[in-house]
Amino acid sequence: MSAPFCMPVRVYIEDTDAGGIVYYVNYLKYMERARTEWLRQYGLTQKELLDRGVQLVVHHLSCRYAKPARLDDELQVSAQVVEHSACRLAFHQRVMARGEPLCEADVHIACVDATRLRPVRWPSALAEVLNG
Repeated sequence: MSAPFCMPVRVYIEDTDAGGIVYYVNYLKYMERARTEWLRQYGLTQKELLDRGVQLVVHHLSCRYAKPARLDDELQVSAQVVEHSACRLAFHQRVMARGEPLCEADVHIACVDATRLRPVRWPSALAEVLNG
C-alpha cells in the first residue's frame, strides 16, 4: 500500500535484561515509536490528535520473535500501512539488525473518540494521507 517508513534505534542498557538481550516488550515500544514518527512525517502528532479529541489505540497485535537484539546493536524499525478503512489501520512492522529480521508484528490501530473511546473516522488530515 505505502512504502515502509524506517527509523534507526540504538539498544541501550535500559532496554536489556541481565544478559544484555533486549527484553521482549521493548520491541513493541520501538514499533510504537516508528508509528509515531510515521505520523509525524506527515505533519501530525499524537498530541495534536488528542487536542482534536481523537486517540489512536492498538486494537489487535500479532508478534513473532526470531532472533534477539543485544546491547549496543543499531536496529532499523519499520512501519508500513498495509490496509486501512474509515477508522482502522493495519501496519506490518519489523525490527531488523544487520539486515536480518529480529521481530515482526502486524499491528491494528483504531481511531477512537478520546472521551467516549468509541470508533470515529480519521481526522481529515490523516484521511488525506491514507487516501492520497
